[in-house]
Amino acid sequence: MDDITALILDDHAAFRRGFARLDDARDDDELLAIWDALSLHLDIHAEAEETILYPHLVRHGDDGEEETEDAIGDHNKIRDAIAEAKRHPVGSDEWWAAVWTARRENSEHLAEEEDEALPDFRRHAGVELRAELGARWLTFYGEHRGGRNLTFSDKDPSGYVADHR
Repeated sequence: MDDITALILDDHAAFRRGFARLDDARDDDELLAIWDALSLHLDIHAEAEETILYPHLVRHGDDGEEETEDAIGDHNKIRDAIAEAKRHPVGSDEWWAAVWTARRENSEHLAEEEDEALPDFRRHAGVELRAELGARWLTFYGEHRGGRNLTFSDKDPSGYVADHR
């Protein structure tokens, strides 16, 4: 069975490749095709983490509350940048500014998560739990294909932590 942390790292690699593909896009049609898929994946990934990973980390990590609050704030910044990009024509200066904000925020988030939150989670989650959450992760993606039934709305980081303690 798949370990949730491995599945999350797979997504992280896909995000890095997606942003690199934007660098190589030759026209607005390519930019749109790449960005639509990438931004949707970023949104679904954040929702999956907030549904499956972070409720466990907030209760069991050494720094789980702080790491969770920080991650929710990061997700909000990424969601906000994605929403901002949607308000502008693809390829425009305003669109690129929003996409670069998403890229920068995402890069910072991935580094923090990979260096802090995921190691903290692995120290406190047994192999069985990681496999169980991995199965839930895969089910979540299947149930929400294309973002179905997800709202992609910002969450109050401290409220999220309080709700999941």
